[in-house]
Amino acid sequence: MDKQNLRILFMGTPDFAVASLKALVEGGYCVVGVVTMPDKPMGRHGSMLQASPVKQYAAAHGLRVLQPERLSDPAFVDELRKLRADLQIVVAFRMLPRVVWEMPRLGTFNLHASLLPQYRGAAPINWAVIHGDKETGVTTFFLRHEIDTGRIILQRRVPIAETDDAGTVHDRLMAIGAALVVETVDRIIDHDGHVETTEQESLTTDTAPLRDAPKIFRDTCHIEWCQPTERVYNFIRGLAPYPAAWTEILSADGRRMALKVFRSERIAEPHALSPGAIRTDGRRHLDVATEDGFLRLLDVQPAGKRRMTADQFLNGTDVSACCMA
Repeated sequence: MDKQNLRILFMGTPDFAVASLKALVEGGYCVVGVVTMPDKPMGRHGSMLQASPVKQYAAAHGLRVLQPERLSDPAFVDELRKLRADLQIVVAFRMLPRVVWEMPRLGTFNLHASLLPQYRGAAPINWAVIHGDKETGVTTFFLRHEIDTGRIILQRRVPIAETDDAGTVHDRLMAIGAALVVETVDRIIDHDGHVETTEQESLTTDTAPLRDAPKIFRDTCHIEWCQPTERVYNFIRGLAPYPAAWTEILSADGRRMALKVFRSERIAEPHALSPGAIRTDGRRHLDVATEDGFLRLLDVQPAGKRRMTADQFLNGTDVSACCMA
């Protein structure tokens, strides 16, 4: 078996998955089909349809694309059987039914953006940064019924700098993950599917409790200023640039204005202010009190406006008698 006759079916949707698909296509591997989400309604009345990044790449390179509404649909399952894939690869996609992931003779493996078993779930990159981790990585593993629990094939570790946000870590893991997908495929080819794997349970320790990575919703992103400075700083960068942490500016007369925060700077300075109190020179500096210091907001976005620097925001907004809520 070699890469020209190993029939691969690829499943994915966002940009993160495109890098892996591109690495396979440009590497000369035999991708017989691509499964992605149905086109998404866009525009004011949903009258326009937008293809996923994976579909756009696949279509541009002449790959067959399948977009089932339901992955257990018998018609879709029959389409998969006709493709006669030897191996399925999943990157940033939906949970697969057993009938799908069991179909290929060499199995189905997934690329996950964490060092499993840490951060099982939908948002591993965000939660690793939110928790202030110094290291993360990518993992390939064979699928089984329980989500993100299958036997590990390969892992690669990546440091997280204090200045990183979820976006920079995402881009780094996207590139390293694509290389790991190719390396995993090569290992499967070299061993005709009989690769050495590791049970995730063997990697757990009492000193490093497992954390989950649940899906992030709008309420998840609300900033709690009563937390320590370091925790709020990590929270902001863990949600930047998307979906973005947010707060509300509360004026003296009770009016509220939503404000997304993308970038901040820690100020270690004792104070007697209430958490959420604003300290500003009205021109350049917008500092918000936390439990044990301040965060200087650097990049923000008021509701209904574009992203801007703090000095641009202060140029048109008087927050001297306001606080964060």
